[in-house]
Amino acid sequence: MSATRARTVRSITAEFAQELIDAAAAKAAEIGVPMVISVVDHDGTLKAFRRMDGAPLLSVEIAQNKAYTAAAFGISTDAWHEFIKEDEPLRLSIVHTDRLVTFGGGYPVTVDGEMVGGIGVSGGHYTHDMQVASGALEALGVSGAS
Repeated sequence: MSATRARTVRSITAEFAQELIDAAAAKAAEIGVPMVISVVDHDGTLKAFRRMDGAPLLSVEIAQNKAYTAAAFGISTDAWHEFIKEDEPLRLSIVHTDRLVTFGGGYPVTVDGEMVGGIGVSGGHYTHDMQVASGALEALGVSGAS
């Protein structure tokens, strides 16, 4: 059998996903904004989740979709806005794609140069969401930038 018929895929562990949740919750507490935090594995399946006390109900789905978007495309959710803003047909149509989020707060999780999952945060203004998600990644020494 040829080696080109299969590939090995690395994915985030449950333990590391929980560490990201804890780091993001600590950052959210530091800035005083209760958040919903989701971590997905390399294929966008929910791996870890927390809804902090006081975080908005609507943010549950948004955080999960931010993490999914980041893992599914390997770019941060805020990068989507930059990608589509000057492309009228794409801007008008792609936003109807289920689970796609085009504002900040979702980042791919990259370990040793390989994307292994995604983190999504929602609960404040998207700039707060970005601050919490990127703060968690930085605290644990991994990349999330696209």
